[in-house]
Amino acid sequence: MILEQCQGKACQSTKQRDWAAQTIAKLEADFTRSADTHLIKLSIPSLADAGIDLYLKDESTHPTGSLKHRLARSLMLYGICNGWITKGAPIVEASSGSTAISEAYFARLVGLPFIAVAPKSTAPRKIEAIEQLGGEVRLVEPMQIYETAQQIAGKTGGHYMNQFTYAERATDWRGNNNIANSLFGQMKNERFPVPRWVVMSAGTGGTSATIGRFIRYKAEEYAATRLCVVDPDNSVFHEYFNTGNKELTCKQPSLIEGIGRPQVEASFIPGVIDRMMHVPDAASLATIRWLESVLWRKCGGSTGTNVFGALALAEEMRSAGQQGSIVTLICDSGERYLDTLYDDAWVADKGLDMSPYRALLDAFANQPL
Repeated sequence: MILEQCQGKACQSTKQRDWAAQTIAKLEADFTRSADTHLIKLSIPSLADAGIDLYLKDESTHPTGSLKHRLARSLMLYGICNGWITKGAPIVEASSGSTAISEAYFARLVGLPFIAVAPKSTAPRKIEAIEQLGGEVRLVEPMQIYETAQQIAGKTGGHYMNQFTYAERATDWRGNNNIANSLFGQMKNERFPVPRWVVMSAGTGGTSATIGRFIRYKAEEYAATRLCVVDPDNSVFHEYFNTGNKELTCKQPSLIEGIGRPQVEASFIPGVIDRMMHVPDAASLATIRWLESVLWRKCGGSTGTNVFGALALAEEMRSAGQQGSIVTLICDSGERYLDTLYDDAWVADKGLDMSPYRALLDAFANQPL
């Protein structure tokens, strides 16, 4: 009897491993099909003349339209290789939208049900995207997403992906073609190939951890590079970086979806960050409106946070007579936010005045030497 039970378990284990191998092959095929994202040099003559070049790595060109495509693939592989994701069992995630969109894509790719637990404030277009990819969306209050996702996973026998814990663990920061490896590789033929600054906003903290670790891992080559993490309103990361207080919380959710968190997340690693900067939401929104006039395309709110921080660093460099390059990210497309961030009535309802920041950006871009 005991032997029969052991043989039964062995058979189940073999079937799971076979399923896992087939599933991983599908994920790897998707990776091979996805060409690396572009690195765009932003045209700002007043900066270029001062010897400062600004670059945007365009993560919106992934199949699911955002930086989170990389994370979702890594989390899927991490869950499968750990034996947490199994055939037929649902995948559950707590997400404000973009991660859930990417995870819904991969869940459909490998034939698994997907349930997203998202804040009630999530942009409607993101909800539509998740549902169009076959996912189910359950809307709750922002601080309830974690507990609700965990409860659903427990009741359904599914796996809670838990991006806010596993983002920094799932990505191999030493590996081939992670975002840091790609970014620095694309810079090699530029005027200033070793960036003075890389600017990144923190959602889970996984991308900033990957970039910061890679800089330290390649310390001999990138000793001059510093990582600046920018944080929006209603987020604890900036204060946590300065105080080390892990008990910090915010009652109001960040208006810049995908970044800024109401509590300190396990995947946020302050030790790899050289500097943090707070960027007001009005500044982020003014920046994406300004950026549209430069790029002729709409970008998401977190891109505005990134670029405003990068421009602030560029101004510091120009004032100090320093030259070099700054690299930041386009995290996702602005098409997902037409009903919110690009809606003047929505912005006014939130009490945000973009005009002082827009005037500042216009003056900065046109500032002569």
